Amino acid sequence: MADEVLSFGIEEIMQMIPHRYPFLLIDRITECVPGKYAKGYKNLTFNEEFFQGHFPEKPIMPGVLQLEAMAQMGAGIIMTLPEYKGKLVVYAGIDGARFKAMVRPGDRFDIHVELVKIKGPIIKAHGRAYVGEKLAVEADMLFSVV
Repeated sequence: MADEVLSFGIEEIMQMIPHRYPFLLIDRITECVPGKYAKGYKNLTFNEEFFQGHFPEKPIMPGVLQLEAMAQMGAGIIMTLPEYKGKLVVYAGIDGARFKAMVRPGDRFDIHVELVKIKGPIIKAHGRAYVGEKLAVEADMLFSVV
């Protein structure tokens, strides 16, 4: 039997994870196979608050927020699993984070996260995010479900 592929709009994402503006960093989950992977995006405009203070003459998305966007996508996948529904997903660790390209106003930040290992409340994932075809950031992430 083929895996069920789901998608979620912003209202559904807000029901899954507790983040709200200005810290909700994903707009849509376009493809999600529960417990396996998810793909989605954040459309970036110059009006994002972080662009106003992060190198305002040459605005770029802060790396920590790129990692947070990937974490939120990871939390979205985790929340599709019945045993974690209604729980809180928090970062437990980040390894091998590499920033490959700048993310700027007007970009669409495409996020791909794959769950690598689930062991009780500890979940390991690998995330990548792109601007167009160009890899912008990647990292191994560790989550704790509390």
